[in-house]
Amino acid sequence: MSTYSSLLKTPGVARIIAAQLTARFPFGMLSLAFLLHIERVHHSYGAAGLVLGAMSIGQAIAGPMTSRLMGVLGMRTVLWTTLALCSAAVAAIGLFVMPVPVTMAIAFFAGLSMPPIQPAVRTIYPKMVNSRQLTPLFSLDASAQEIIWIAGPVAITFVSTQIGTVEGILMSVAIMLAGGCWFISSPEVGRVRIPRSKRRFGTVLTRPPVLLATVVGFLLIGSCSAVEAGVVATFGEGSPLAGIVLAIWSLGSLVGGLALGHIPIGPWATARRMLIVFVGVVLSTFMLWSWWGLSITLLIAGVGIAPALAVLFAIVSASVKFSDTAEAYGWVGTGQLIGAALGSALAGFLIDGVGPVGAFWVAGAFALVGFVVPALAHRIHPDLRGRDASPIPDTEPVPVQPS
Repeated sequence: MSTYSSLLKTPGVARIIAAQLTARFPFGMLSLAFLLHIERVHHSYGAAGLVLGAMSIGQAIAGPMTSRLMGVLGMRTVLWTTLALCSAAVAAIGLFVMPVPVTMAIAFFAGLSMPPIQPAVRTIYPKMVNSRQLTPLFSLDASAQEIIWIAGPVAITFVSTQIGTVEGILMSVAIMLAGGCWFISSPEVGRVRIPRSKRRFGTVLTRPPVLLATVVGFLLIGSCSAVEAGVVATFGEGSPLAGIVLAIWSLGSLVGGLALGHIPIGPWATARRMLIVFVGVVLSTFMLWSWWGLSITLLIAGVGIAPALAVLFAIVSASVKFSDTAEAYGWVGTGQLIGAALGSALAGFLIDGVGPVGAFWVAGAFALVGFVVPALAHRIHPDLRGRDASPIPDTEPVPVQPS
């Protein structure tokens, strides 16, 4: 813990972590808020699924694009603009009753304009700490984000069911605006300027570590989405046990991130962490009859999640030029969004066919491939033991006056 205490004493680190977590907190609320609201308005979970799908597609398309724009227009310009547009779109879905196709179009726009907080903050981190602190900082960030997925669904469910779904959506907007303004106004956001990338859009994906991080992130989050669907199906939508089990799962990720964050990153680091996730998920398939047994096995699976994400962030940072970091993290985020959508869809299909255990089969398959891929690719996996995880500096020719 001394590693993390010294990190938090570094000027600006505690503030920027708190600000970005607040700004991203609605991301753990909006899916459930829209699900509850659209179902109440249109009396159809299918309609709610279409709206959520439209928003996810918008996010997946926009991730790399808005991240790259930060190097062209400036970080604050992009963040202020997307924050205003996204907040207005989300509020409109809550305030106005519209046909499902219109709601889908606005949700798609909300996804397109989702503020790129995550790529922005992970681009800023290397400029705030020394090279020795960077990997633990990525781990602390990955662990802290579990707070979003523990507290967010609980808060939005309470407000939406006890007060109203419109109020739940508006609360999400208020937190998005407050957190976004706090983060964008932070001095660190103003001090860091991302150089304009000289490479074509998408070229960064040709870097093997970036492609590896995108693929593994897709598989990891696909597994997590399937687990989430499986837990809800096991206990039923109205049971508090589902929420308790998912909170314990997230707690395992939080603990794992803090416990393993200081370990140096070698070529097998991602594979080892994904193996923990796979073992925990496989054990969970045999514990669906017991909520406490399922809690223990998912706690084991959770221990690998935040450490795996931290490694993915670190190998991306160490493998690209600073001007390409935001776009690279945008692609990684897009991979995770696609994984979440596909994992949920396949899990839902198998739940209808064979029951809740089908979702855990899907989760196990995703996690298994998520272990095999980095294991086979360990030769291209960056070895950061004793190495700086900071981005590669951008260099330009210096004009020299003739003598």
